Amino acid sequence: MRSSLLPVLLLCTALTGVIGGAVHFIQRDRQALVDQFARERRAQLQEAARGVSEALEDVGEDLRFTVELLSQPGTAEEHRRELRALLEAVGQYKAIVVFGPDGREQLRLLDRRTGESLARQYPADELARTAKSALQGPSGHIASSPPLSTDASGWLRAFATALPDDAPGGGGAVVVLVNAEPLFAPLKLLTAESDTHLLLLGAHGAPTPLSAPSLAAHYQRLTAHPRDTPGLAELARRMGDGQEGSRLIERAEALTLGLGDAEAVASFAPVRIKNGAMWPLATLSSTRGLRSHERNLVLRLSLAALLVSCFLIAFGVYVVLARSRAVALQESLRHASRLAHLHDKTQKILDHIPTGVLALSTSGRITSANRAIGSRMPPGAVGATLAAAFPQAHAPVIQRLEEMVDAAGSDNRVRSLQGVPLQLFQEEGHFNVHAVPLEPHQPDVRTLLVLEDLSDLRALEGQLLRAEKLTTVGVLAAGIAHEIGTPLGVIRGRAEYVQTKLGAEHPQSPGLGTIVEQIDRVSRTIRQLLDFSRLQPAESRAVPLAPLVSSVQELLRVEAERRRVDLRLDITPTLPPLAADADQLQQVLINLLLNACDACGPGGQVRLTASLGEADASGAWGQVRIRVEDDGCGIAPRHLHQVFDPFFTTKKRGLGTGLGLTMVAHIVRNHGGRIELDSAPGQGTRVTLQWPAAAPAREEHHVG
Repeated sequence: MRSSLLPVLLLCTALTGVIGGAVHFIQRDRQALVDQFARERRAQLQEAARGVSEALEDVGEDLRFTVELLSQPGTAEEHRRELRALLEAVGQYKAIVVFGPDGREQLRLLDRRTGESLARQYPADELARTAKSALQGPSGHIASSPPLSTDASGWLRAFATALPDDAPGGGGAVVVLVNAEPLFAPLKLLTAESDTHLLLLGAHGAPTPLSAPSLAAHYQRLTAHPRDTPGLAELARRMGDGQEGSRLIERAEALTLGLGDAEAVASFAPVRIKNGAMWPLATLSSTRGLRSHERNLVLRLSLAALLVSCFLIAFGVYVVLARSRAVALQESLRHASRLAHLHDKTQKILDHIPTGVLALSTSGRITSANRAIGSRMPPGAVGATLAAAFPQAHAPVIQRLEEMVDAAGSDNRVRSLQGVPLQLFQEEGHFNVHAVPLEPHQPDVRTLLVLEDLSDLRALEGQLLRAEKLTTVGVLAAGIAHEIGTPLGVIRGRAEYVQTKLGAEHPQSPGLGTIVEQIDRVSRTIRQLLDFSRLQPAESRAVPLAPLVSSVQELLRVEAERRRVDLRLDITPTLPPLAADADQLQQVLINLLLNACDACGPGGQVRLTASLGEADASGAWGQVRIRVEDDGCGIAPRHLHQVFDPFFTTKKRGLGTGLGLTMVAHIVRNHGGRIELDSAPGQGTRVTLQWPAAAPAREEHHVG
């Protein structure tokens, strides 16, 4: 007995030594853990500060854009309308106010959503002071206000910048009243952990509502009692100097500040805005988690030693008091009966779930299938391979599934494909596919292949998304028709009047005629935009492509020369006419060519080619392939699935509406055609249209 317990005692002694050594090393390296903790918190703070700086810089960019707008000639009503558009486009802007060089208010625009409540408590004096601060600052300086006295939330801030002296009216200042809370939203992620507290000071040194209440209260008492919290006082001094870094707050002071009974790491960095004041920012994180980590590690090591000791003791007892073979066999029979019951129960559960589940053997053959997938497979699928069970699937699809099953079995990890398009049955669908490895000792059920059909869900999501986008386009179209229709009518009337006065023989008469034609085309485009969400079929006629492309080339020639882009159009002379609305086809080509020119720099090349489609060499009732290619900047892969969405654009603000490619896709599909896009960053873009050809003239006559 003594000889059997001796190895156990020796093992326990060794485990005790290992635990003692681990505790010693943990205590010795605690400072390294604290330093690593501080570096991580500082990196998080700097990342959040960059995000807020970018948000504040957007406000500065909008102010500079407003200054440029007001510096341009125009009527007060035009400036008011353009400022109103900016106010309604940015949700956190509550008011835009323009002051003259004498500090008097000249123009006031309030957000329509909160305008009434803001008008009742309008901070006129505070906005005037902010404007005065901007007028007294250097050129381009952005002044900001402290929290407004009329705002209970503490987030309304005024940002102002001066207008140049040569602006209409002799200069002045423009002030934007901003709800700054969304701009600082990234900072809320810093306080996701309960041991981290935030201290954010405004441009005027006052704590913002985002600051922890206890820290804000102690910060405000620093002036009267700086010695009570010397660490916080030093932190406040460095924050005020615009420094960034980390420092340690002692345990007693951390407890006073409400940070917990442990040392705290303070990380600080300024949030800067170009040509404006900074917003000092700091996070104070308790190191209680590090101490808890140490205690947990010691506890786990102790428990592991205890469990090993107990296991050895139990093993010895088991060796001494081994059960008889009969008892072991009886226990095995009981477990076998239980497993049979569980197998039957599991099969019933699998048959009643809507997701398809296949059991595969080690050789890749199907040994079982639940009702959801078995009803869709041919008879005799159980016992066959995946290729035989899915006869409609292409070889690459079967190969992909087999590779998933093999990979899951080889490394014993679940392999998944999320939302992939697969043609397993007669029609292609979207599936979530999971290969789940089971026990390797069961060759008949080595892997489960789970197939979740998402086709109905994807179709419903597509319908809802399209309905939402079409609704949005309809609202925009109504606004465009109202705002653009009347000016276009005036321009057209004046052009016709001048053309009539000059006479048909005057050299400028053709140019005026072109103006009238293009205005009519724009008017038709507006009407088509209004009809966009109704999906009305196009009135197609036989349209020869070569003359239409020549007119497009003439329209874009000046624009291509201005951008120094080589515009080449190569049309096969024997192409059949297209079944199209001529104006809509012209609109498609113009949009695609202009987008290609926008993507190219000076010296770039844009090419339009057209040829017969491969499906029908004769061209009659077939397809005509039209390609627009450029060697420009290309499109990032993450944007390829968004380019045809309404209002999506990668151009800078004011350079694109995001409706061009949406209208192109709508017109192509409305004519029964197909559009494809291939692009890669730095390698250019190719857009391919498959457009239906018009019916031959002889097929339009009917026998009486």
